[in-house]
Amino acid sequence: MWRPPWRVGVPFATSFPPGFLHRPVTRVARELLGTRLVSTVGGTRTVGVLVECEAYEGRDDPASHAATRTGATRRNQAMFGPAGRAYVYRIYGMHWCLNVVTGHRDDPQAVLLRGLEPLEGEDEMGRRRHGRRPLAAGPGRLCEALGVDGALYGHDLSVPPLVLAPGWRVPDAVVEVSGRVGVRAAAERPYRFYVRGSPGVTR
Repeated sequence: MWRPPWRVGVPFATSFPPGFLHRPVTRVARELLGTRLVSTVGGTRTVGVLVECEAYEGRDDPASHAATRTGATRRNQAMFGPAGRAYVYRIYGMHWCLNVVTGHRDDPQAVLLRGLEPLEGEDEMGRRRHGRRPLAAGPGRLCEALGVDGALYGHDLSVPPLVLAPGWRVPDAVVEVSGRVGVRAAAERPYRFYVRGSPGVTR
């Protein structure tokens, strides 16, 4: 039986390959599985490994925030680049969602980070989540656990207090692909990627 390498101490990769975020968004979403988010928001270190990601293409994707008549807006401006920035927005007036901007400038694409498994700082994640479980299965829970909010809109994810860092390779044999969750338009597109059996995946 396959065991997640982050549970058995397999060493981290040291850096992302050149152009990692400049490829088609679906490919990036798949390969973000196994990478890490390192948060030092509020001076406390919390780290998780990404186990669920969802791709959103550009202007022609009706589920994307970039599919507007006016193009860039105050809300979606971060999606237009550069790659590697955080696109943070609020849903239902209460939950923050974190996306990694991908692709080339002015070609608005982003990957929604839907779920992670805690690696470090689980007690702090639990405090931020007021003891609720699961800690980070779902985009709103992920943001709450890591202390992510609108103050990180447009943040460069190569620098603290929130860093996207290399992690481990996840084999195709344990990756599931499905339609997107929580959207009406183009929900059937197979743009959601997740690690089978992970406790960090949205129920």
